[in-house]
Amino acid sequence: MLRHELHRFPEVSGAEVETAKRIATRMRLFGAHVVEGLGGTGVAAVFGRGDRTLMIRAELDALPILEDIGPEYRSQNEGVGHLCGHDGHMATLYAVATALSKRAPDCRVVLLFQPAEETGAGARAVMADPKFEALKPDLAISLHNLPKLPLGAVALQEGPVACASRGLHVRLTGQTSHAARPENGRSPGLALSELIPALGALSRDVPTDDPTFRLCTVTHARLGVPSFGISPGEAELQVTLRTLLNSEMSALEAEARALIETSAVGFEPEITIHDAFSHSVNAPEATALLEQATQGLPRVEGALPMRPSEDFGLFGTEIPAAMLFLGAGEDLPEIHNSDYDFPDALIPIGAEIFLRAIAQFSAQS
Repeated sequence: MLRHELHRFPEVSGAEVETAKRIATRMRLFGAHVVEGLGGTGVAAVFGRGDRTLMIRAELDALPILEDIGPEYRSQNEGVGHLCGHDGHMATLYAVATALSKRAPDCRVVLLFQPAEETGAGARAVMADPKFEALKPDLAISLHNLPKLPLGAVALQEGPVACASRGLHVRLTGQTSHAARPENGRSPGLALSELIPALGALSRDVPTDDPTFRLCTVTHARLGVPSFGISPGEAELQVTLRTLLNSEMSALEAEARALIETSAVGFEPEITIHDAFSHSVNAPEATALLEQATQGLPRVEGALPMRPSEDFGLFGTEIPAAMLFLGAGEDLPEIHNSDYDFPDALIPIGAEIFLRAIAQFSAQS
């Protein structure tokens, strides 16, 4: 099974070289027109032809997390694992490609296997690649598995479905000294200890679907070096900022930066941005297509918008786009947990939804 093969050999964001080769080889065997090196390691497989194009997107990358499961297909790459289900998303598109190879669609379908979703860099790189202009779709859809929902249940809505987020990496520089004479140095310890709760206090305790929702999560902090003889002379901190909509992110970032500058006076605070994600907002026409394609399947209300980010949302800033969420099982561990494993039973369900969407899109073309 392709998913198990992909699961054995996961690759982190931007390094999905072998994964991309596996996908490209199989897509060529299906007779697709294959574009490689899209936005780095991305692969696009084009089926059918017509005046209008539907893009369906899956992700190539895995996570830098040590896997803690024991199937015979467990990860062979130490410290890397498909613990978000991207192996299952790719396998779902493979099932779609299998069907399209037997019966060409009456429209153009682009199956995009996108790199670097986990860092938020992949969609941006694909969209900036000149090769994407020839592939640019009229409509884009995608899916993501969602544990804690019944297997195969659909969560779908128009409007916001996943939050915007970005990471701030903060470096403070002081001066080391002997631990016996800390007064001879400049330790950023107090500034760091004040920053951690102060940044967290920028959060707002409102529901995720409230447009004013904001969450600041300190994900890492380090002070000096692990030594009993040295008073620390530098520190670093990472904080993830999260808002429902892009429009709120600029204000939150400005507040966080001002707080850092004020709290770290004298320590030359250096702030860099990492893992920047756009919000994901489902467009009406793309949502309507998925609504039709999921008719008859069980539905779950109240699961969206979700707090995690999804860089598929960036496509939606230029193309009508929508993402649906499929329940992966109520007893399944959360995504990004070390013991998570995508359920194979979800592959045919997702593939059937996409094939219905293709048929409906063709009929509208």
